[in-house]
Amino acid sequence: MSVYGRLLRAVIFDFDGLILDTETPEYLSWLKIYEEHTVSISIEEWAICIGTSDVLDPHKTLEDRAGRSFDRVELSEQVRERRMDLLAREKLLPGVLDVLNEARALDLKVGLASSSSQSWVLGHLESLGIADRFHTIKTREDVDHVKPDPELYLRAVEALGVQPADAIALEDSYHGLCAARAAGLFCVAVPNPMTRHLALHEADLLLRSLEELSLGSLVAGQ
Repeated sequence: MSVYGRLLRAVIFDFDGLILDTETPEYLSWLKIYEEHTVSISIEEWAICIGTSDVLDPHKTLEDRAGRSFDRVELSEQVRERRMDLLAREKLLPGVLDVLNEARALDLKVGLASSSSQSWVLGHLESLGIADRFHTIKTREDVDHVKPDPELYLRAVEALGVQPADAIALEDSYHGLCAARAAGLFCVAVPNPMTRHLALHEADLLLRSLEELSLGSLVAGQ
């Protein structure tokens, strides 16, 4: 089975923004806080932190723009409550279940590589009823460096028992794309409303939705 001349043995998913849109609720929750203090933060500014960690400190940015300090614990709780309320309305993103089913039909191994915490990822996967569809799940606790470092993908392919060149990565963010390509995986980018502002043109395949992805076509090299 080949992906443009490669052997295809595994598919590795990102989580946030690809399986479940957790990114829009996070941004909207912070945006509301900013607006309550008569300042703002654009999607373009926020998008630089998607898919990684420690790039943007929303508390400090708010304090810098508002010209005053805030109780970080109180702010974090406000954001958490709003984010969870918005997240409760989110569903599995289109095409995710189709890709999982096709991977199973093609006897491909399925992994997940996320810069988020294990509790965050597993909690949502279990709520969505798809936790058992992954042969391995690698999160920030499993590595020294999160995306855009390739370590998460290298750990995932190692756990699946395949070579990087034999796997494809499904990503929605620039940092994730960089990580997958640095690890040597074929990368399919599927931007969402938050990440469509990012430069994803270096992906091997750029789609509007996972509904457009045909693993069978990639296997056939089409």
